[in-house]
Amino acid sequence: MTATTTENKMLTVKKADGVAEVHIHVNKTNAYDLDYYRELNAAIDDIRFDPDIKAAILMSDMPKFFSAGANIQFLKNSDPKFKTQFCLFCNETLDKIARSPQIWIACLEGHTVGGGLEMALACDLRFMGEEAGKIGLPEISLGVLAGTGGTQRLARQVGHSKALDMNVTGETISPQEAYDIKLVDRLYPQSEIREQTQAYAKKIANNASYAAGNIKLSIMNGKEMPLNAAIRYEGELQNLLFRSDDAQEGLQAFLDKRSPEWSGK
Repeated sequence: MTATTTENKMLTVKKADGVAEVHIHVNKTNAYDLDYYRELNAAIDDIRFDPDIKAAILMSDMPKFFSAGANIQFLKNSDPKFKTQFCLFCNETLDKIARSPQIWIACLEGHTVGGGLEMALACDLRFMGEEAGKIGLPEISLGVLAGTGGTQRLARQVGHSKALDMNVTGETISPQEAYDIKLVDRLYPQSEIREQTQAYAKKIANNASYAAGNIKLSIMNGKEMPLNAAIRYEGELQNLLFRSDDAQEGLQAFLDKRSPEWSGK
C-alpha cells in the first residue's frame, strides 16, 4: 500500500505497510476536550473501513506524556448535562476500537493517567517503556470516578479488588508495577518502546490478519458470555475462517513446506 499521512489539529494518522499510527499532539500533556475526541472518532472510523490496515498504534508525540486525560478547565466550565454527553461520546468512540477488526496497541512512552489510561485500556494491547512515568486513575481526587471505562475496563484487566484499590486511592503506579499486575502487556527499555511496538504491529500486518481479527473478536466478545455461549461463538468464527482464502493457503503452505502468502480474506 502507498504510505499516507493525514494531518489534523490534534492527531496525525500515518499509514504504511498495513499499519496505522495515530499520533496524539493536543498540548504538552495531551489534556483533551471534545474536539480531540471528535478527531479520534473520525480516525478510528477511517481505520476501521480501510481494508489495507491490519494493526493500529495509538501513540503520543509529546516527550513526557501519553495523555493526562480530560482538560480539567474544559470540564469545570461545562454544565453537568454536557459533561454526561461528553463521557457518553468518549465511551462510544472507545467502544469502536473493541469492535474493529484491526489489532490496536497503545504505545505508552510517557505518563498515562486518568482519561489517558482509559484510552489505553480500550486498546487491545498496552506496551510501556520502563521509564515512561506514572500510570493510574486519580479521578477520585476531583470528586468523580473514571467515567470513560476506567472502573469497568480496569476491573476486567487487573481484577475487581485491584481495580477498586487503584480507583478509591487514586494512586499512580510505576511501569514495572503496571506490568506486574498485567495492566500492561509488555515492558520495554525506554529507548526501544516505539521501535518494538512498531515491529510488533508489522508482524501482525504480515501474518494471517483475517484470523487475527477473528481471534480478537472471539476473545473480547467471548469474555462477556457464559462459557457454553462463548464456545459456540468461537465455533462460528472458526467456520468463517475455514471458508477463507487464508485458511486454504495456510493449510496448503504447511503441506508444501513453504511460507504462506496471506491475502487477508
